[in-house]
Amino acid sequence: MGRVFFFLRLSILLALMWGSIEGPTPVIGADQAPQVPPLRVPVDQADGIQRVTVILDSYSYTPNHLIVQAGKPVELLLTSITTITPHNFVLQHEAAGLSIERDVGSGRTVTVQFTPTKPGMYAFYCDKKLLFFPSHQEKGMEGTLEVR
Repeated sequence: MGRVFFFLRLSILLALMWGSIEGPTPVIGADQAPQVPPLRVPVDQADGIQRVTVILDSYSYTPNHLIVQAGKPVELLLTSITTITPHNFVLQHEAAGLSIERDVGSGRTVTVQFTPTKPGMYAFYCDKKLLFFPSHQEKGMEGTLEVR
């Protein structure tokens, strides 16, 4: 029985060396979301509001980098596509006049309206957490609001 395993291991080693069997394929981790470029949110010509839909999925926002203009109203349609896990949207930067914390239940859409006044980069995130587990933010559910 020992000889059989020896020859089997030798055959696999030789096949790998000669290229008839491919080695392990590098796998991108499940936590690594594809890179998406920042989204410049357009201003609606009819009412002057900057509108965008943000998808809340399992531990991610899409898009996760929004570029908006200062002094113009913003309307975010926060749409959760999860079936069980609730999320939220937290954007707390008092010095910039941004104080938003809105729960978004699974399968629901919530509208958030605000007018950013101070240019800068502001982080938003989901702070939901199950006992003894990392928070959704720690799992990568965060993004950036860039005000120009």
